[in-house]
Amino acid sequence: MDVLAAIENRRAVKRFDPDHVMSREEEERLLRLTILSPTAFNIQNWRFVVVRSRSLREQIRAVAWDQAQITDASLLVIVCADLKAWDKQPERYWRSAPSKTQQTLVQMIRGYYSGNDALQHDEAIRSGGIAAQTLMLAAQGMGYDSCPMTGFDFEAVGRFIRMPPDHIVTMIVAVGKASAPANPRGGQLDLDEVRVLDRF
Repeated sequence: MDVLAAIENRRAVKRFDPDHVMSREEEERLLRLTILSPTAFNIQNWRFVVVRSRSLREQIRAVAWDQAQITDASLLVIVCADLKAWDKQPERYWRSAPSKTQQTLVQMIRGYYSGNDALQHDEAIRSGGIAAQTLMLAAQGMGYDSCPMTGFDFEAVGRFIRMPPDHIVTMIVAVGKASAPANPRGGQLDLDEVRVLDRF
């Protein structure tokens, strides 16, 4: 499937075939495509918690309005972000660059994020959202369906996965084979309602 078709066909599927098993090779390919997502300064601050444990999925479902996607999807990914990725050996994000370029970028990274907690948080949310979209479009291209999810207790999920204190959960993405079609689209706003030319 080409990328334009993936964009047009991707829908938030609510019902997955609980008996379908995604192979480890497919999971690996899907996540390797996902980590090609862009991040500011290439800090790659997203972290992907793949939940395979049945009991852990049941715990998460209990704090996610009992949504069946949590337990029935073939793959459940909690998209997290490391708020301090910018300060954890940032030279590694540019290890393939010439030394002078690496030094310049590391200095820029530290200057941009240091002391700015709001920016670190906003960057984490942006990066997580971009990665989640990449994950869903890659899944669509591989013949899978997906559902982005924010309807859950973020703090509880963070506790369940033993999330480090300098990380946040940005969203959950469920991936699998639909057992029922997605609901009809609710109605897209007309492009003219959302397009602004030059200024509001």
